[in-house]
Amino acid sequence: MPALVEEGRAKVNLSLRVVGRRADGYHDLESVVAFADCADRLTLEPGGELRLATTGPLAAACGEASDNLVFKAAKLLADVVPNLKLGAFALDKVLPVAAGIGGGSADAAAALRLLARLNNLPLDDPRLQKVALATGADVPVCLFSRACDMTGVGEQLLPLALPSMPCVMVNPHVPVATKDVFRELGLRNGELLVGATSVLDSPAWPDEGASIADWVDVLVTVANDLEAPALRIEPVIGDVLGALRSSAGVKLARMSGSGATCFAIYGASAEAHAAAETIRRDHPGWWVHAGTLS
Repeated sequence: MPALVEEGRAKVNLSLRVVGRRADGYHDLESVVAFADCADRLTLEPGGELRLATTGPLAAACGEASDNLVFKAAKLLADVVPNLKLGAFALDKVLPVAAGIGGGSADAAAALRLLARLNNLPLDDPRLQKVALATGADVPVCLFSRACDMTGVGEQLLPLALPSMPCVMVNPHVPVATKDVFRELGLRNGELLVGATSVLDSPAWPDEGASIADWVDVLVTVANDLEAPALRIEPVIGDVLGALRSSAGVKLARMSGSGATCFAIYGASAEAHAAAETIRRDHPGWWVHAGTLS
């Protein structure tokens, strides 16, 4: 059987509200999630034992293969699907790690899609959904890689119709651990960050056919609640946001996820590419991508 290939697209949190911390320690969130046109590439050669080789410009940042979420997802799926066919994974790593764009989660989701194809499992198989969530909070949304309103701990997904949005994504090559950001947020078990009234007053997301301007108008009314604690941990995030917010044509700029990647939305692709070129010139050590979110 020929090798199977999937892409692990970068996830971007256009908004991220922390509703509160549950009694079990997990945080309830509400986030509008989009996906970018930059991605890791995962290949599966069917047959034999489970293996993983990592290549690409950012392969060294992935750590040990045995700790990779691709490995974790595959092992968890093998535990619940009898006689699961496996094989050799090869990951071409181009997305920054510990960057707030779900690179590891996207890779794990790509692994689940590849194993589903190899074993003739539909993506809505409950076992896939269960394994995705057990692998990581961002893996369920990355499994389908389509714009969603994500709530709960990542398991509740409401599809959204986003327009194609020109964007620039920037990471200063500084890893930020999600657990450290949530620790800095400082919520105790059972503590709410927003009241019930705030949850009921959540904005209504635009309908299908809405413009970029329509979406920006709504997104500016919500924020990323993890931005402030992440800035306290890594102040360089403020430099990234400053570079994006000072660029010509920017409509909205903020941090994605728990950082340190930040993004900006523009009205036209030419504006996004011009901004990216300026940021690359001024900050040659940063990872910069100009493309689209959808």
